[in-house]
Amino acid sequence: MPRYARMLGVILCSLALCAGARATTTATTKKHAAKTTHTSTKAKTTTAHAGKATAHASTHAVATSKTVVSHGRGRGAKTKLAVRRTKSYEHFSASSFADNLTLGDVTEGEDPVVRAAAIEALGNMNGTAVAINPDNGRILAMVNQKLALSRGAEPCSTIKLTVALAALEEGIVRKDTPVNLGGKYHLTMTEALAHSNNAYFETLGRSLGFERVKHYANQFGLGELAGYHIQGEQLGIYPDEELPASLGGVGRMCSFGESVSMTPLQLGALVAAIANGGTLYYLQHPETQMDVAMFEPKVKRTLNIAPLIPEIEDGMQGAVLYGTARSLRANFNQFPVMGKTGTCSNNGTRFGWFGSYADTPSGRIVTVFFLEGGRPTFGPKAAELTGTFYKALWDKSYFIPKVQPVAEAGDVGASE
Repeated sequence: MPRYARMLGVILCSLALCAGARATTTATTKKHAAKTTHTSTKAKTTTAHAGKATAHASTHAVATSKTVVSHGRGRGAKTKLAVRRTKSYEHFSASSFADNLTLGDVTEGEDPVVRAAAIEALGNMNGTAVAINPDNGRILAMVNQKLALSRGAEPCSTIKLTVALAALEEGIVRKDTPVNLGGKYHLTMTEALAHSNNAYFETLGRSLGFERVKHYANQFGLGELAGYHIQGEQLGIYPDEELPASLGGVGRMCSFGESVSMTPLQLGALVAAIANGGTLYYLQHPETQMDVAMFEPKVKRTLNIAPLIPEIEDGMQGAVLYGTARSLRANFNQFPVMGKTGTCSNNGTRFGWFGSYADTPSGRIVTVFFLEGGRPTFGPKAAELTGTFYKALWDKSYFIPKVQPVAEAGDVGASE
């Protein structure tokens, strides 16, 4: 019996020691349950903008940390792995706002009502606004002429207009042709224009090849002066060589216009040709009232795009109704507007484009808003300002058709 008593005593002592250890562990677990232990941290640097990597702009790091978190008490408590991510932001050094935008503008030959509406719409945004009569190429107003006449910038997604017309002319697609973008994902031109789908236009660009893409871009006025004897106008550039494959090749040139430089006047001339059925006019900017009185349109070339325009109009109108330019309708929806946005960046400066034409009661008018700056600058903002511009003209009854006086009997030139 004494032997069994001693064994029982040893067992009871061991159980007591285990219970004490478990209590200590439980207390420690409770004490630190609300704390987290970082097991790994990894950082990566990206330069992202509208789905595009930009090699020249710097960004903040993207940190992804894994955290072990304990929930519950004692034995059976569950341990979960929580992943915490922070977004990266591209750093912009340029300002989206500026003062004295109109300093040095030559305005005597402009339409004062159109100019006032453009100034009101642009506000203090760092940019330019150009309004054009597509039926003759006359520039009705050009606010911030220093920027409007500059050598331009990357066209961003507005380049997709030239690619769409080229692909239609070559018979590669129609507006309702489903294009496979991988797996079961298909998209039509109408949807791709409305939502500015990059993969779609990269696919078209690779199907066309660089030589055909460049040929049509040049035909549509890129790479040459858009104006006729407009003092101070600089030349936008379309490169003679394809973008290296390591930078995206012709596909990237067709989705973002990378390596291309386009001016606001070049985009305005192209959109005017779409609006008028295919006549690419030299844009003219009358500087005096005498210039206005003596104005004569000057045709650069006639584009064979009349049958193609209905194929892209649905997508351009879709951009305004439900796509990337729908911000325009926050300010204006009195008549149809067809357009294309563009957003991209380079060397710390962000660009926002919107080229459009409107079916007004008194005929069509073309507008180009081009913005430079930082985060507040992007294509939908340019579209929003365009809506403000049209609203200002609407409020001034600018679009009411002008009634020509009827000659009475006996007047010179009257017919019996």
